Amino acid sequence: MTDRTKFTASDTISHLWDHLDLPHQALQSLQLPDTNSDPGLPSSFKVGHLAQSTIALSALAASLFHATRNGKSSPPPVQVALRHACAEFKSERLYRIDGHPPPDPWGPIGGLHATRDGYVRIHDNWMHHRQAALDILRLPSNASRAQVAEALKSRSAVEVETAAFQSGGVIAALRSYEQWDAHPQASAISDFPIQIRRLASDGPKGLSPWLKPANDRCLRGVRVLDLSRVIAGPVAGRALASHGADVLWVTGPGLPDLPPLDRDLSRGKRTIQLDLNSAAGKAKLLDLVRDADVFIQNYRPGSLTAKGLGPSDLAGVNPRIIYAELCAYGSNGPWSQNRGFDSLVQTCSGMNVSEAEHFGAGEAARVMPCQALDHGAGFCLASGVMAALYHRTVAGSAWKVEVSLAGVMKYLRSLGQHPGNSGFQCEDISFGDDDLAEYLDSRASAFGEITALKPAARVEGAMPGWDIMSKPLGSDVPEWMS
Repeated sequence: MTDRTKFTASDTISHLWDHLDLPHQALQSLQLPDTNSDPGLPSSFKVGHLAQSTIALSALAASLFHATRNGKSSPPPVQVALRHACAEFKSERLYRIDGHPPPDPWGPIGGLHATRDGYVRIHDNWMHHRQAALDILRLPSNASRAQVAEALKSRSAVEVETAAFQSGGVIAALRSYEQWDAHPQASAISDFPIQIRRLASDGPKGLSPWLKPANDRCLRGVRVLDLSRVIAGPVAGRALASHGADVLWVTGPGLPDLPPLDRDLSRGKRTIQLDLNSAAGKAKLLDLVRDADVFIQNYRPGSLTAKGLGPSDLAGVNPRIIYAELCAYGSNGPWSQNRGFDSLVQTCSGMNVSEAEHFGAGEAARVMPCQALDHGAGFCLASGVMAALYHRTVAGSAWKVEVSLAGVMKYLRSLGQHPGNSGFQCEDISFGDDDLAEYLDSRASAFGEITALKPAARVEGAMPGWDIMSKPLGSDVPEWMS
């Protein structure tokens, strides 16, 4: 793994920017006030660094596209304050509806459990994942947390993890760095968190026919289909929406929702429902693809390809499409097809063990103060999409963007950790903090007045923001704005 322990946030942005093959001189438009002044959030990991750098990277990429579509020689200036960026990495926890906090999204049996030889973490936000975990343990659907804990005491952690991978559960064994580094998946993960490549050797270049020069927001008129769920993918769609993109969040009528997350992450998006298992639903989606710029999905690798909705399929329908894909463990290696979430990648990769060791309270595991891998991956995916928009404009073709939670984990680890427990010697961010008020905005939504975080990025002359507030899933018609 590459050592980036001496990197500043500016170094990280420059490194990612150059790897995306974007014009280096555009970095002169970026300003990072108060960078590296403190850890940002209480953790041994450089979560504040990750938050500020990935949000700034995405905003600068938006600014570059804005300059390109308007024929300007340099992008408008971009600023991202550290404290605001750290708050945005906790956005799903820092909102209120009519003054009430969001309910706890975690299910009744989720979290860390002891096994015969270690620990596992169970993810049970979705009912079908919870049922899969109970089936593995041969427990009834109404089993209690205590029954789950008792059943796990006689099982091997890796045995339960493997059974979950094979049967649709989402469970990870707790590992140390040493144990993770010896696992074949660790070496299969790319050293760079954003992968971007052409889907064809040539194709249409320039702006899409529906895109005109725009001055109020960087991505005004860009058309995005967002088929993602939970946090990471929806963060990417919300980031694009904050810069003016027309984002259609596509869910299915038979799929469960997660209201505590959805009501924050749906801001800026119109929301439609299509049944992709029906001929009519798939046909309507493909009809929308024909006039889209971007397609985002975070289904398990191969799932949409099996439905004829993979990258090459959509490029055949729309030769200028940007296909953005997010997964848990990367596109290579023995775990590439496995389901996973931020909390499980933290668990299996050694991060939770190392965090606990740095904190020094004798815990077996300690989670980070936010879903840093989710948010980091979301902003990395948005950055890759906007880099592809730029490349498509100047060079043409359809493009594919790939980001994984594990890739973001590997990059964050490469930045090093604060020595001892020094990283925990800063204040966490809570809704009632006095200095948080300037970052909040109150608007009417379909659920009541929502008070939530404004975007952390500032783009001079094209300020990010959301025109649409939260509404029930499926509230809109499946068509593009004129």
